[in-house]
Amino acid sequence: MSNPNASLETDTHVANSIAYRVALGCYVGLIALLLLWYLWLAPPPPALRTPMLLIMLLPLLLGLRGVLHRRRYTLQWTGMLSLLYFVYGIMAATGPETTAWLGSLEMILALTYLCATMLLLRRGKKAHKAAKTPPSPNEPTPHE
Repeated sequence: MSNPNASLETDTHVANSIAYRVALGCYVGLIALLLLWYLWLAPPPPALRTPMLLIMLLPLLLGLRGVLHRRRYTLQWTGMLSLLYFVYGIMAATGPETTAWLGSLEMILALTYLCATMLLLRRGKKAHKAAKTPPSPNEPTPHE
C-alpha cells in the first residue's frame, strides 16, 4: 500500500515529481554504468579493478539511500558530487576510443542529474519561501 503523503513536499523531503524521477533514473544509471564499465565493458587491469570500483562507486552508493528516500540535503550534496563525475566523463570522452562513448554517457547522466536536482530543489525552495511569508494586511484571509 502506498503512502498518501509520498508526493508532498516538506522542508526535508522533495515531492515525488517528474524531475525527481529523472534525477533518480540518472543517479541509478550512473551507478549501473560505472559498475558495467569497470567490470565488463572496459575493465582496468586486475590490480586496479577493486580500487577503481571503490573510488568511483563508494561515493554514489553512500548517497543512494538518501536519494531513494527523497531527502533534500542528500540531493544537494549528490548534485555537487555529480560534477566530479561530469569532469571524469570529459576526461574519459577525450581519451582512447574504447572509453570515449562511456565517458560521453557518464557526462550526460551526471549533467542531467545535476540539472534535475537543481530544478527540483529550487522549485521546493520557492514553495517553502512562499509558505513561510505572512500575508500582507491588505490581502483578504482565506476564510473571509
